[in-house]
Parts: sequence; C-alpha cells; structure tokens
Amino acid sequence: MPKTQTYDINIKEAAESSNEISYILDDDYFKSLEDAQIQHGKVNAAMLIRKVSDGEFTLTMSIEGSVTVQCDRCLDDMQQPVKGESNYIVKFGETPDITDDVIIVDENKGILDTAWLIYEAIALAVPIKHVHAPGKCNDAMTRKLEELSATRSGDETAEDTTPDPRWAALGKLNLTTD
Repeated sequence: MPKTQTYDINIKEAAESSNEISYILDDDYFKSLEDAQIQHGKVNAAMLIRKVSDGEFTLTMSIEGSVTVQCDRCLDDMQQPVKGESNYIVKFGETPDITDDVIIVDENKGILDTAWLIYEAIALAVPIKHVHAPGKCNDAMTRKLEELSATRSGDETAEDTTPDPRWAALGKLNLTTD
C-alpha cells in the first residue's frame, strides 16, 4: 500500500450529510505508488462520502481522464481515455480490511487511505485491449507486422486455390448403405 498522506480521508470527521473531495492526479501520483503498472496520466477523481448511520458510510468514487499505456499492436505509448465509477460501503472495525465493496476502517484512527483505491478504479477502467486509432500506429512497426503476417500465412497464389487431391479421393467413396 502506498504511504501517501495526501489521499487520506478522516472518516470520523465526516459531516452528517455528505462530503465531496476531488483530486487532479498526474504523473507524480502514479510514480508515488509502489507496484503500479500505469506510470503516466492525468485523471480527475471525485469522491462523495455520505453518512448512512453511526459507523457506516457510502463512498462513491468517479474517475475521468486519460492514462498512458502501450499500444498492443505497435508497442508505442498512447493515450487511453478512462472513465468509471465505484461504490463502496465504509464501516468502522477493529482490523482494517478491504473486500469487493466493503471497506473496514480502524475505528481508533478513523483514517481511510484512498490512494490505492483510486488507482484500482483507474486500472479497472483501462480496456483490456488498447490499440491506436486506425492509421495512428507506428508506420515502421505496422509494415513489419504486415510483412511477417504475410510470410507466416504464406503467399496466396492461384495454385493454392485448387482443392487438395486427398479431398478429391474422399469424394469418390460411395458411403451409401443398402
């Protein structure tokens, strides 16, 4: 977990109604996180914390912006738009824990570090496949891929379109039963 104080939220001091917090995340944010695969980007993160009852809150996190990822086709860096929303239930407890949608905050401290939660929301918003828009990939790499693809699949010539003689022999078999 990252040890950044900037993204800590004091849940104990949350107002009775709702609290809004927003961040503009840049390269410094991504580089401050240990083990983060995304290292560059500019993303706006907004969080809305609402008190549901004593010791229970809802946290709605929205992210929107773009991150730098590697194109799957040409391997050049590209800007990938990201947008998403995550919802959590935050409760006080003795041992801090995070599950799919429930976050347990140490009741003695009352501090929720959202740095890694925000990063996870961003990472989940990145599509599995990231490819430049048509015509935007690195030209040299595109040409090399086309060359290797043609070599691998073989050049299709007129003689390749004739049926395999083994299939013709199978066609001569009479498979009807009397």
